[in-house]
Amino acid sequence: MKKKLSIICALFTSLALFGACQGGASTASSTSSASSASSAASGSSSVSVSSTTAGSSSVSDTDSDLTVRIAALKGPTTMGLLHLLSENDAKTAAQNYDFTMVTAADEVVASMAKNELDIALIPANMSSILYQKTNSGISVIDINTLGVLYLVSADNTISDIPSLKGKTVVLTGKGTTPDYCLQYLLNKNGLSASDVTLEYKSEATEVVSDITADPAKIGLLPQPFATTAQMQNDALKTVCDLTAEWDKVSTDSTLVTGVTVVDNDFLAAHPEAVNTFLEEHKSSSAYATEHVEETADLVVSAGIIEKAPVAVSAIPYCNITYIDGTAMKEKLSGYLQALYDLDPATIGGQMPGEDFYYVQK
Repeated sequence: MKKKLSIICALFTSLALFGACQGGASTASSTSSASSASSAASGSSSVSVSSTTAGSSSVSDTDSDLTVRIAALKGPTTMGLLHLLSENDAKTAAQNYDFTMVTAADEVVASMAKNELDIALIPANMSSILYQKTNSGISVIDINTLGVLYLVSADNTISDIPSLKGKTVVLTGKGTTPDYCLQYLLNKNGLSASDVTLEYKSEATEVVSDITADPAKIGLLPQPFATTAQMQNDALKTVCDLTAEWDKVSTDSTLVTGVTVVDNDFLAAHPEAVNTFLEEHKSSSAYATEHVEETADLVVSAGIIEKAPVAVSAIPYCNITYIDGTAMKEKLSGYLQALYDLDPATIGGQMPGEDFYYVQK
């Protein structure tokens, strides 16, 4: 199914609904080597890419010559890919990958709309919006990250969602993933936004600064910002895990942060390449959780986190995972249904169809 460039403008109007877990970062992207010491020192986004020209066709005469074009948002979703990217650098991956790490969801949306990407790792609700806007032009192939949102505060009276009543919560982005998750949990616990003072900031660093200055406030932060805040200020502690709180009030869904989607034209033309990626993504994600110190070095080299000790502490709380097939469908559909019930606009206006979920035969 050939995508139309005219969908880009429509997609941009929906961007406020997703991508918030990147902490309001700028839109600069990077395609430099993950092993680059100079990039690591500067803290810039830096990941490996092949020599394929950005935006050019990845389809060659044979699949052995194929280069799979991938993009992911800077943060936990990219962390699970880093081992695969290091293998790509070393020419030991099963196939060739051209990878770009970006700091804003609109870059991924535009690239998918213009057929410049084959696979992308994006926020879960964004996948449904993209599916609607491209007339079923993409499918979800796996879940790569579960819940990464935590309440951080110096207030020891906070232990769960009900204890937020009468408190001030500082968070990024009104109408974005953290906001919707908190609204859902407040509602499920018999509270509303009127019971809690919500202060919105443009960046996670502003949230950290605010709760450091006023210990009475509670910050809603994604990883790795939650861990970074605590390592910068001993008074701050994780007082509540939103994934655990979600699981308390929902028996048919869980908090899903990131998923992996594929362009359906590419899937139809190269199903084996997609299946090979899934196998390598699964292995890479397992490596990230089983080899934390080695992954921390890769995270620093990629410019995702500045210091290895912070990365070592943050990785176990990033909920990096790999879930595909029917389990992926069940978890993601449950999460999207929860968001739909809260506000249909959060997932593009309607629940996606059965063809939204790719399950290997």
